Amino acid sequence: MNTMNEWERLHQQAKRYQAEYPPGTRIMLLSMGRDPCPVEDQTRGTVRVVDDIGTLHCTFDNGRSLGVVPGEDSFRKLTEEELAEEQESGMTEDQGPVMGM
Repeated sequence: MNTMNEWERLHQQAKRYQAEYPPGTRIMLLSMGRDPCPVEDQTRGTVRVVDDIGTLHCTFDNGRSLGVVPGEDSFRKLTEEELAEEQESGMTEDQGPVMGM
């Protein structure tokens, strides 16, 4: 019987998040879990890095930088349509020109 210990399980989960949310991925934060000073719901952000425990470290369009914890915080990737709208508007989170992702 091959059972994974908790560290192995978390490590594998982090690898999945790193593959699914590479740097530059645009997300929409739907709500934050128990953070005492949460980023506002419905705020868009850009993934900078996913660490070894699976936290997505993001820079949000409102200027905040914070880690998003899968399972505790609710978020989603932006749709192709939302990404296209951002491209058309020519702006990103820093209000500069959009660069290809």
